[in-house]
Amino acid sequence: MISTEDYLYYVDEALTGMISLVESLGDELANQRSDIEGTNTPYVILTHCLGVMEAWAGHLVAGRTIERDRAAEFAASGSVAELATRARRARLQLAEDLRDLDAMAPLRAEPPADVRDKASGRTQGGALLHLYEELAQHRGQMEGCRDVLLAPWARLAVQPKD
Repeated sequence: MISTEDYLYYVDEALTGMISLVESLGDELANQRSDIEGTNTPYVILTHCLGVMEAWAGHLVAGRTIERDRAAEFAASGSVAELATRARRARLQLAEDLRDLDAMAPLRAEPPADVRDKASGRTQGGALLHLYEELAQHRGQMEGCRDVLLAPWARLAVQPKD
């Protein structure tokens, strides 16, 4: 397993990229989705990633009790500035959660049933690799969303009126 510092370097690359992306889009576009069924907004994707960080590092690795509403992550919208602040706080919490990391040790909380027999569900290091995998994949997804949102040919979903 790599050092905690090296791990956080890669997390920072992904997380900082996602924060920069939503900040560059601003509130309106970061909360917009294309009209392709099943797509998410960049705001939703980053919100979900913060939930992933909390669940996989905070709960499974550090053993903290958390409250996560995964469904709400996929309905989230709001201020990009507030989301960026939450993401930066989550990164600080991640470093705290990894303070007593023992990468080869079992998880400190019970993993979801569907991952108990997978590498991500057995050790703290496995859980952290899964967390990074999610951040990297979702960063790419956000970049694709951004490209579609900014394309001159884009068809955006109709936003509900307040």
